[in-house]
Amino acid sequence: MAHDSGKEKQQAHELLEQLAPTQLTAVVGLLEVMVDPVSRAIAQAPLDDEKLSAEGEKALRDAREWSKHNKGIEHKQVLAELGIPSEEIDQVKGRK
Repeated sequence: MAHDSGKEKQQAHELLEQLAPTQLTAVVGLLEVMVDPVSRAIAQAPLDDEKLSAEGEKALRDAREWSKHNKGIEHKQVLAELGIPSEEIDQVKGRK
């Protein structure tokens, strides 16, 4: 049986017309991830199963302990400390 992508696209359009605005936003986000080659590559990448070194395990334990007693650092603050304006990140992500 031949694959009729035109018919499937029409069906997708009809289903999209039935969605509430919040549902449509979610679907658009999903579609953007699906067509983005980097997102697709990340999703298909094999699980990193490399063993942590003793030093890595200690650093992870220390970080978890630190986070129990300290407030996390906001993303904007990290960017500011690195000298990267958040507008620059928005431009890279295509938000502006």
